Amino acid sequence: MDISLILALSLFSVAFLYASVGHGGASGYLAVLSIFAIPVTSYKPVILILNILVAGIGFIQFTKAGYFKFKLCWPFLLSSLPMAFVGSKMAVTGDVYNLILGLALIVPVIRLLGLLPGEKEKKVDVSLPLALTFGVVIGFLSGMLSIGGGIFLSPLLIIMAWSTAKEAAAASALFIVLNSISGLLGHSGEIRFDNESIVWFTSALAGGIAGSYFGSRHFGEATVKYLLSAVLTIASCKLLFFM
Repeated sequence: MDISLILALSLFSVAFLYASVGHGGASGYLAVLSIFAIPVTSYKPVILILNILVAGIGFIQFTKAGYFKFKLCWPFLLSSLPMAFVGSKMAVTGDVYNLILGLALIVPVIRLLGLLPGEKEKKVDVSLPLALTFGVVIGFLSGMLSIGGGIFLSPLLIIMAWSTAKEAAAASALFIVLNSISGLLGHSGEIRFDNESIVWFTSALAGGIAGSYFGSRHFGEATVKYLLSAVLTIASCKLLFFM
């Protein structure tokens, strides 16, 4: 099978899986490009644009399904948006980038495999001081790694018993959109769209549209979690051990 087709199908699959849990997929797209030995530096702005679109579609789908609660995300947005802009000015490259992104990918893997505490029945109100503090850290990492930050926010909301999984997906989707926009505004280089990136863009966008629809309305979570965990584990190992 042609490598270009395999890459397009991989991006479609990653977008589908990420979008089904309310994420834009930036960390997954970067991981896939890395697996195929494609330099990601020049494509980071394109990935942020794709992240905005996919997460935006996911936000609409989860909101229509009745899962969005603004109180779950506004404190994080307040402190993360300026830090995403700052982080984008300090973007890392090369082996340091691979190391940080590889470690960042371990976070959703651990959560998705159920190695951290699961969803608690009794929910508590969001702690404003904690939310603002976490927002600073997540926003900075989001800008520095050119991702939306949903891979950090979703498990945090669930582990802290601040939301259900579906509510976390809806809140994370909006968080990803706005943080990606902030990170994109801080990018000073050229936004590179070529024939290859257009094909990747289209494939991932199609996967995101399908994934957000099924994730918000029809999908059970178990299969998606294990498949996504496998993809991220492979990508994380590639980044950490074969840089």
